[in-house]
This record gives sequence, structure tokens and C-alpha cells, in this order.
Amino acid sequence: MNIKDVKELREKTGAGIADCKKALEATEGNMEKAIDWLREKGISKAAKKENRIAAEGLCEIKVKDNAAVILEVNSETDFVAKNQEFTSFVDYLADVILNNDVETTDDVLAIKDGSETIGDKLVALIAKVGEKISFRRFVKETKSADEVFGTYIHMGGKMGSLIVLKGGNEEVAKDVAMQTVAMSPVAINRESVPQEMIDRESNVIKEQVMSEGKPADIAEKMVTGRLNKFYKEVCLEDQAFIKDSNVSVKDYVGKYNGKITKMVRFTVGEGIEKKQEDFANEVMSQIKAAE
Repeated sequence: MNIKDVKELREKTGAGIADCKKALEATEGNMEKAIDWLREKGISKAAKKENRIAAEGLCEIKVKDNAAVILEVNSETDFVAKNQEFTSFVDYLADVILNNDVETTDDVLAIKDGSETIGDKLVALIAKVGEKISFRRFVKETKSADEVFGTYIHMGGKMGSLIVLKGGNEEVAKDVAMQTVAMSPVAINRESVPQEMIDRESNVIKEQVMSEGKPADIAEKMVTGRLNKFYKEVCLEDQAFIKDSNVSVKDYVGKYNGKITKMVRFTVGEGIEKKQEDFANEVMSQIKAAE
């Protein structure tokens, strides 16, 4: 354990320095276990701060006939992310993906357009704007004749969601896409929540209940009840619909004979650690260099 770990744990959980030190000591420096330890003790104030969102860039969604793509391209600064040449390149990438049979970013970058590959064009753009640009990820989805796409882009391309709805209509699908951006579900339904996540949450709940003085057998029974609340947070179908909290998303979609079959949600820079800049020191260093 060191000061850096204590600082990182404090930023992720909102807990005090002393509590963070205790958590790391109790878990032999394991960051994930320390987060759970703080939650179990009721100390952590922000269980959802585990993935820091920092990198700049742009998310775009484009639909063509029965295919749709959502992609993310990153830049070092928001200034470049708003640059016309950067946004045009992102739009160009979306068209390339829609018009080609590709599965990975490497597949896309290897495609030839004239005498250059897409990778060559990316390198040329990097040289022109003077910043590192990274084609991070994409998901390409297709739909059948009885399905519709729902898309939603938020904050000028900082967040985006692509939904495939069987039945229903485009307006309902767009509502579901908006819900996905706003409420950050991790899965469509309970069956698709990763078992590892369920096990982890169950353990945290059990420890919380036992710390309240309940015996282990009672705690085990209470886990099921409290897991229902967890599912209502992480499962899209179980969430309260943002336009009418009296109904669930599943009920809202079902009202129009629809069923959510696919869900993709991107937040630009999600999980990428951003370099921390000291603006004041940067300005002072430039002044001194000019003297």
C-alpha cells in the first residue's frame, strides 16, 4: 500500500483517507476488494465511480438500410474533437464500416481507399492536427424486416446508444435509446447480467446485512430481496421508464408489442485514464521559457 493507492481509492469511493488506508490494509492492497470492503462497511459514498471517464473524442451513430454502426474515436483535447477535419474523419469511418464486412478496428484500418489505407489516412490526420488520435471501438448491428433501430446521441457526441427493437416502432426505439444513455444499464435483462457482477453484489449485500447484526441464514434470505433493487438499476427492462416512472421499460415497450433484442451504449473516454494537467505550472513554464 502507498499514498498513490490511498488517493486513487479515495477518488473512486469518496471515503476518507483514514478509511481508505484501513480498507487497503484489510485487503492487502487489492483495489477492487478495498472498494467492496468500504461498501460493506457503509463507508463508500459512490459505488459507481469505479470507471473514470476522462479521454476526449467523439461518438457517432449512422444507419444505412438494415445496418447501423456506433463508433468512438478519441483525441487528446476537446478542441480537436470539435475540429471539422476530425468530425469529418469520424463520419467517413462510419461510412467505411457500413459499406464493408469488418469485425475489428484493425480490419477497418486495413481497408484500402484508392492508394491509401484507412490507417494511412488516420496517420495523415494525426500529423495535421498535431495530436494523438485513436480509433478505439465500434459495434455494427443488423436488423431484420420486423425490427427497428433506435439511436440517440447526447452532449454533442459524448454519449450514444444504439438499440434494436423487435416490433414496436422507431419512436419507441428512440425512447429506449434515450433511456439507455440517461440511466446507464449494463444489460438488457436479468438473464444477461454477468454472473460475476451478481456474485459480487450478493457478497456485498450479505456483508452489509450481517454487519447490521443479522445472522448468516437470515442475511442469505435478504440478499434476494435486495438484489431486486440492484436489478432495477442495472437491467434496462427492469428500470423505471424515464418518461413515466410508474411503468418499467419492459412494460412500456410491451405496450407497443415490442421487445429489446440488442443494446449498445458508448461514453467517450469511458475507462481511459486521462493525464492530469497542471494548467498554472504549464503557463509558468512557458513564461520562463520565453524569458
